[in-house]
Amino acid sequence: MEETFQPDAIIIGTGLAGLTAAMEITNAGKKVLLLDQETEQNIGGQAFWSFGGLFLINSPQQRRVGIKDSYELALQDWKGTAGFDREEDYWPRKWAEAYLKFAAGEKYEYISKLGIKLMFMVGWAERGDGSANGHGNSVPRFHVSWGTGTGVVKPFVEKAYQAKEKGLLQMKFRHRVTELIVENGKVKGVKGDILENDNQQRGVATNRNIISQFEYAAPHIIIASGGIGANHELVRKNWPERLGTPPENMVCGVPAYVDGKMIGIAENAGANIINRDRMWHYTEGLQNWNPIWPNHGIRILPGPSSLWFDAKGNRLPAPFLPGFDTLGTLKYIQDTGYSYSWFILTQKIIKKEFALSGSEQNPDITNKDYVLFLKRIFGKKAPGPVEAFKEHGKDFIVSDNLKDLVEKMNLLAGNNLLNYDKIKSQIEARDRELDNKFSKDTQVNYIRSTRSYLGDKLGRVAVPHKILSPENGPLIAVRLNILTRKTLGGIKTNLNGQVLKEDDSIIEGLYAAGEAAGFGGGGMHGYRALEGTFLGGCIFSGMKAGKYIAGLKKDHLN
Repeated sequence: MEETFQPDAIIIGTGLAGLTAAMEITNAGKKVLLLDQETEQNIGGQAFWSFGGLFLINSPQQRRVGIKDSYELALQDWKGTAGFDREEDYWPRKWAEAYLKFAAGEKYEYISKLGIKLMFMVGWAERGDGSANGHGNSVPRFHVSWGTGTGVVKPFVEKAYQAKEKGLLQMKFRHRVTELIVENGKVKGVKGDILENDNQQRGVATNRNIISQFEYAAPHIIIASGGIGANHELVRKNWPERLGTPPENMVCGVPAYVDGKMIGIAENAGANIINRDRMWHYTEGLQNWNPIWPNHGIRILPGPSSLWFDAKGNRLPAPFLPGFDTLGTLKYIQDTGYSYSWFILTQKIIKKEFALSGSEQNPDITNKDYVLFLKRIFGKKAPGPVEAFKEHGKDFIVSDNLKDLVEKMNLLAGNNLLNYDKIKSQIEARDRELDNKFSKDTQVNYIRSTRSYLGDKLGRVAVPHKILSPENGPLIAVRLNILTRKTLGGIKTNLNGQVLKEDDSIIEGLYAAGEAAGFGGGGMHGYRALEGTFLGGCIFSGMKAGKYIAGLKKDHLN
């Protein structure tokens, strides 16, 4: 670092939370040093790879399609979903309430001023457990950025480079922090390793060859280094009993650099790490046939029509339906003794209802290609990446008849757990429920009900039809794996982002934001998430820490 550059703050991590904090601090004319163990190609972190979902309350997009949302309804949904029940949930509750006010108020203007544009239709993610005051979104709130995660990250990256041009910001990549420097109870700086440069493309695992060491000082240090999702050893260590036995096999939904090591380093400096057992993993993971990072998994964002079977061929009961209750379904699957499950569906369903999470899996939205997007809605085939998975993906099976399909499912699983007659009888029973406009099948009734929402009718939910009717084929089976993703617990912080000790006293000079802080407070989501809340949580927590530091008088920064 140049001798003349004396940062007011050092931020560890160049993901969305770190970039937001950097923007707020440099906007105030203060100087920031950004450190990251990865290469410059990876600026933006995990958010770059995301689908770009943002949780908003009573947005113009919602009102335009007749959705009546409010802070009170969202708070009801959040509380029912989070299930806060611990003494240490005091600050997570405070963060949740503050975030909901942000999502119902300032957030839309905040992102709009940055140039982030949202798609006109609002998605309905995590539809819940079927109770008004329980888990899930009562209304659609999942706003997709026009540009997916790349569109969310882009303005923050641009702001960083603009601050760099003004001499307010320096970036040092391949700088891995291994220690926080603490003097008289106050964090004064950081130490670490300088790693050998690497020319790998974004997301590809880079080397960890150490070529030198570094040490930098600043009055304020922000940890914005992400969670533990790629560290499967740590995921299994923290796995809660309530979700069953940790899966033997999991696919990885995040790049290898999401290793959680800074959380442990913060703990060594006295930070209180809470809610380690709260995590957010998906049950609809696919092995990526064209991987970027190690054990690369992709999540299906499913509509509600696929029939879901466990490894033994039992149809999953409500509320464990596609897109309803992620962690409830995870526990159900783990309780079967197997870490995989199956979708059985038709070409009509895959064409209308299958989306894949990830910026690279949605070229129409990521590249803002209107023609390609219209093909997604009105074309005869599923989106190109979905069709590619259907053709090349190890977890996909296609057949014109159910008997052959079941035989191939057993062959792929390497066992004979699935009985053709048992599968057939369950599908036939479901198909008979379509002979009338009314039904006792929860999934059938929900499909019919949800199509009253224009967004689902146009682009998300297929017209109800019989699975076994040949005109709706071919039949498709998809093996679903557990996919690791988000850390819901983390470093405990107050509403300024200041890191707290076990006795709730402040560690002077130390802050945390984003996933490392459980998106705020050490776990503002509680046990579960409403979706679309992770990117927004990074922005909000980064903003809060950044604005606090930006607002301090200069004599408090030294």
